[in-house]
Amino acid sequence: MSTTPEPPPPHVRAAFGARVEEAEALEGAVAWRCGEIVLKPASNTAEAAWVAQTLDVLEPDEVRVSRPVRSTDGRWVVSGWSASRDIPGQAEPRHDDVVAMSLRLHTASRYLAKPRFLNARQDIYALADRMAWGEEEYALPQDKGGRLYDVLAGSRRNVRLQPQVVHGDLFGNVLFKADEAPGIIDFNPYWRPAEWAAAVVVVDSLAWGGADPAIVERWSHLTDWPQALLRALLFRLAVHALHPRSSTQTLTGLERSSQMVLEVL
Repeated sequence: MSTTPEPPPPHVRAAFGARVEEAEALEGAVAWRCGEIVLKPASNTAEAAWVAQTLDVLEPDEVRVSRPVRSTDGRWVVSGWSASRDIPGQAEPRHDDVVAMSLRLHTASRYLAKPRFLNARQDIYALADRMAWGEEEYALPQDKGGRLYDVLAGSRRNVRLQPQVVHGDLFGNVLFKADEAPGIIDFNPYWRPAEWAAAVVVVDSLAWGGADPAIVERWSHLTDWPQALLRALLFRLAVHALHPRSSTQTLTGLERSSQMVLEVL
């Protein structure tokens, strides 16, 4: 059986006005470009509709937004697919620029109400998120990150940070093009502090992006920064331990991140 994702069917392309004959698979993403429109499968219809409605009106400073596209009958999701306008650019290792963009984005999103579907999410990312904040307990595989998670979890302290709607997965999902503003192509919603979302970018950049370790110190002016970093690291360790495709070999990057986070705790 093939594991290659299927492209959007003709009736979906037609519904969103994508008239080109062939859909082009985008590298590194489960998405297809059809002319100026990008189509993505929507595993959660309520979440996909919320993301579309949000990105349709969100106006963050100095951020390009891939605006959603409605179908010909006004829907945001058709047969499990959503659509947005293609924006030019590519991911680049401009880690500090991504953190700065994260803060601007979340200044704009701080007024959004908490989406109802967040409380009902049961995927590994939702479980890892709740674990990182001490809201749920789960026995993690020790050799895939659980051992390090258990060691670090005891360092959690109370924080003054306020939850809001944030994008919790910006690393590798921000597009750069020359001197234009950075662009976002999606929104992975979480109800967490903006400082945590910035910390996730830093942890990811250290683990998999080859970031300069000094990036930890450069953002230390953010409120409760050591604890935000710790919760971001616990989140990623829990995701890694729960993910079926992770291994002891893929844990190396997070072990490297943990060394830098431990220095500021």
